[in-house]
Amino acid sequence: MSRFEKVFGQGKPVIAMVHLGALPGTPLHDAAGGVEAIIDGAARDLAALQAAGVDAVMFGNENDRPYELKVDTASTATMAYVIGRLRDRITVPFGVNVLWDPMASVALAAATGAAFLREIFTGTYASDMGIWAPDAGAAQRYQHRLGNTGCALLYNVSAEFAGSLDPRSLPDRARSAVFSSIPDAVLVSGAITGEAAEMRDLEAVKRVLPKTPVLANTGVKHATIADVLRVADGCIVGSALKVGGDTWAAVDPDRAKDFMDRARAARGY
Repeated sequence: MSRFEKVFGQGKPVIAMVHLGALPGTPLHDAAGGVEAIIDGAARDLAALQAAGVDAVMFGNENDRPYELKVDTASTATMAYVIGRLRDRITVPFGVNVLWDPMASVALAAATGAAFLREIFTGTYASDMGIWAPDAGAAQRYQHRLGNTGCALLYNVSAEFAGSLDPRSLPDRARSAVFSSIPDAVLVSGAITGEAAEMRDLEAVKRVLPKTPVLANTGVKHATIADVLRVADGCIVGSALKVGGDTWAAVDPDRAKDFMDRARAARGY
């Protein structure tokens, strides 16, 4: 059984985002509310998502704009503290993502016992954060040194806020990433958070990776979940579950439940 199957079973998981409030040291951080406000907001979103029946949750620092390619140690430490405070409330598999730093994400996963993590591990990009050149070899070796080899690695192969400097097609880059650095799943994204991946891109990547889980990473909505799951092996969703579909709002329990009702109908379970 693959690591992906060990974490998510053999179905098509819906992984819901718990977007933490801006962390200490970042421009949007609520200094008056402090870390306790971050914990309170995350706790409410976590409760609403689990009540809706999502298959897994992922903690991310989407509010830490402007994003960095190497985050401050305090950001990773704060995320670990927040997750630790919520740990006994988590009833589904959980993952982590420290934008946009693979090494920090690996460290956070090991510290918190996360079952999976998401990041950009391969490729070279021109991005809003500058030239982006992650090192999958270093990240996977770091994971092994930390003894966290059971954690599934979800590779985003079409970076948001960026354009690939590699002239190869997206399917070729995805196929090469699977061959060269053995991810547990491949993710296909839109141009920015909350914007859908092109269905033709999702279909093309899945066509060349029939044996590797391929998930839609951004922009999946109530109206599109059935079409997405006909092609993809699951999805990651955040904005569609928020009040008004706003990425920066709190999770709307009714929207989350409606989304999961549609996802279950599309999956047949």
